[in-house]
Amino acid sequence: MTVPGITAPPAVQARLLDLQRIDDELGRVAQHRRRLEQAGDIAAAEAERSGLRRTAADRRGELEDLRTRIGRVEADVRTVEQRLERDRQRLASTSSPKDANGLEQEIGSLRRRREALEDDELQLMEQAESVEVAAAEVAAALAAVDERVAALRTDRDDALVGLTTQREDAAARRAALVAELPADLVELYDRQRTRYGIGAARLVGAVSEGSNMALTGADLAAVRSAPADAVVLDPESNCILVRIDRA
Repeated sequence: MTVPGITAPPAVQARLLDLQRIDDELGRVAQHRRRLEQAGDIAAAEAERSGLRRTAADRRGELEDLRTRIGRVEADVRTVEQRLERDRQRLASTSSPKDANGLEQEIGSLRRRREALEDDELQLMEQAESVEVAAAEVAAALAAVDERVAALRTDRDDALVGLTTQREDAAARRAALVAELPADLVELYDRQRTRYGIGAARLVGAVSEGSNMALTGADLAAVRSAPADAVVLDPESNCILVRIDRA
């Protein structure tokens, strides 16, 4: 259908296709920016880093606990050794068979206690060594993911700078083009684009590139019979139809 009150020469209407191409470019830039800003790969790497940080903290906690336990066992070993030394001295100086027998039994018990503590200490030290290895592996993985996050962010930021430049260039070209077109025509174009997603498209033969559909016989006849400077809307997509055979 024709739009009452708005006319423009075919060549002027044809320039709406350039405006649509610029708007399509701006739309692609905006979509690309949104994808970059959401940055699923960065989010995934940051989530991996958070998990590694938690694991690293767990390994540090395990290691601190094991070292504390090793310290307690070492203190117990020193206490046992001190008691052993004391009992040996007492045994060497006693003349009482009864006291000697009691001291020998206590010395035997202390030796068994020391052996058990030393076994515990060895086991704890082996566990600590294993946790240290695991902690080093986590630290290496964390350093690697830190580097990956930094690289991904740098790539994203560089891409965003490029997109900003592209957007500013396209916006400048759009402003220059809009300044050369009739205000009422641009207003109609913008309104249709905002409402329906597309402002202008070519009519190629009987096919509207706005809807990618062929116009019905009646609609095509009405479009073709409209004056050359009439502004015509696509009955399907509601965009401005640019009749290329009139441009």
